[in-house]
Amino acid sequence: MTFRPTTLERAYELAREGRCRTVGDIKIQLKIEGYERIRESLYGGTLNAALRDLCREHYAGAEADSGA
Repeated sequence: MTFRPTTLERAYELAREGRCRTVGDIKIQLKIEGYERIRESLYGGTLNAALRDLCREHYAGAEADSGA
């Protein structure tokens, strides 16, 4: 039996993978992957700020966007 990460765990994984630029991108990917109750699982300003910061830090397009 394979265990799937929770919605919150997967959101953090996605933020660190470097493909999601925004929390909205994370939510879209979670929906594509079949997660439910995404809005309820990712509710709160502190959580969204943490995910947003991780996206900003790890987004693969960040170097191109900043001109580095």
